[in-house]
Amino acid sequence: MGLTHSEMLQLKRWNTPTIYNGWEQITHRDNASDGFNVEETRDFMPQMGPMVGYAVTCVIEPSRRSHKAAGAGNWSEYRRYVAMQPGPKILVIQDLDKPDVIGSFWGEVNANVHRALGCVGTITDGAIRDVDEMSNAGFKALARRLCVGHANVKPVRWNCPVQAFGRRVEPGQLIHADKHGFLAMTEAEADKVLEASIFMDVNECNTVISAARSSAGKSTEDLLARIDEASERFGAAARDKFGKKGEW
Repeated sequence: MGLTHSEMLQLKRWNTPTIYNGWEQITHRDNASDGFNVEETRDFMPQMGPMVGYAVTCVIEPSRRSHKAAGAGNWSEYRRYVAMQPGPKILVIQDLDKPDVIGSFWGEVNANVHRALGCVGTITDGAIRDVDEMSNAGFKALARRLCVGHANVKPVRWNCPVQAFGRRVEPGQLIHADKHGFLAMTEAEADKVLEASIFMDVNECNTVISAARSSAGKSTEDLLARIDEASERFGAAARDKFGKKGEW
């Protein structure tokens, strides 16, 4: 069914680690190996804050000249695919040249085109260029690095599972991403993650963070006892809500 516009805006208010804290309470997957990127990402527009959207996927291979010669209509067919998906959208790109970086799918033109097609940003396991122009278009990018040219880039495959930063991403998955990395959720997780994330953030503020910030004038023994007690309350609240203890 998908989240409402209001729910998407609320998700965007929180950073990705906060969303992870809620996600680990409601997921049936492994919180140490599933859902999130396992390789380092670089956020080239951290000033834009988090981005939230549904994955649309594409595979590129800028080093291979034959891709550019074959299938002259690929760009048009690919853009139609992107346009027809529900938004907001995040384009997740697998670059088959990895670990090399030969050319960029992204630049001023593609950022503006994809913004018009309902995309809020990209996670690309390759490079971007025209960073200032992409930022001006309001298009956020997590990538491995910058590069100068586009080489022979064009869509090779799309609407298929892709690998990006060590994580398999399926078309349609809800993604939350910021300067820390990204989290790709299942449909069942996406339906519950907002409520869970808000609960866990409030739980932290009411217990361990409150205890730590009320340390003025306390002895070391008193402070340690208060933090231990707050940690117990944090875990009890998480268990009562989700049946899991949580981080503390």
